[in-house]
Amino acid sequence: MDELKLKVRPLDTSATFKTQAYAALKKAVTEMDIYDHPGPIRLDERELCTALGVSRTPIREALNLLEQEGLVRSQPRQGVFVVKKTKQEILESITVWGALEATAARLATERARDDELASLRRLFREFDGDRPADHLNEYSDANIAFHQTIIRLGRCQLIIDITENLFIHVRAIRKVTIKQDDRAERSIADHFAIIEALEQRDGDLAERLVREHTRGLERHVDQYCDFLD
Repeated sequence: MDELKLKVRPLDTSATFKTQAYAALKKAVTEMDIYDHPGPIRLDERELCTALGVSRTPIREALNLLEQEGLVRSQPRQGVFVVKKTKQEILESITVWGALEATAARLATERARDDELASLRRLFREFDGDRPADHLNEYSDANIAFHQTIIRLGRCQLIIDITENLFIHVRAIRKVTIKQDDRAERSIADHFAIIEALEQRDGDLAERLVREHTRGLERHVDQYCDFLD
C-alpha cells in the first residue's frame, strides 16, 4: 500500500523525548492532506523512530497522547492510523468551527489592533490582479492562515483550544475543496468582505459574514464530497 509519509526531523535532546516526539508528530499529522490520500494512513513506528532519531518508547507515548486527542487510532494487530472523519462528522466539525470562528470574529472587532487586522489583507497581496485559481497551492495556504488568524485575533483561549483539534480536519477539507467548483474565486471575495467588516469594527456584520462563509463550505461538502463516505 502506498503510504503518505510524515515530514519530521530528528529531535533536539535538550527536552524530553516524549514531549518532543508528541509535538513533532502532532505538527506533522496536522499538516497532512489526509483527504487527498485515498484509503487509511498508517503510521509506522520503526520509520518514526528512524526519522526522529529516538527509541520506540517515546514514540509510543506520543502516539498514546495523540490517540487521547482523537487524532490517531490504534487498531490491534494492524497498527496506528490517522483518524479520518466520515462526511457527517466533517459537516459537524465545520458547523462547530464556523460558530467558534464567527464568535472570534466578533471578539476581534473589539480586541484586535488595527495593524493586526491589516495583516489579513497582506495574506492576499500576492493575488492582486491574478486569479486565485492560477496559484491554488499558495492561495490554499493563505486561505487556511486567514481563518487561523481570525481565531487568534479573537483572543479567547478557550476558542483557540477547542478549534485546535478540529483544525486537522477543517484544514484538510478546505485544502481539497478550494480546488473545486471555482471556490477559490468566491472565497477571496468573501474574505475581503470579512476583512472590511473587521476593519470597520462591525461585530454583527463580521460575525454574520464568517458564519455565512463557513455555511458555504458546509453546503459544498454536503453536495460534492461523497468521497468522504
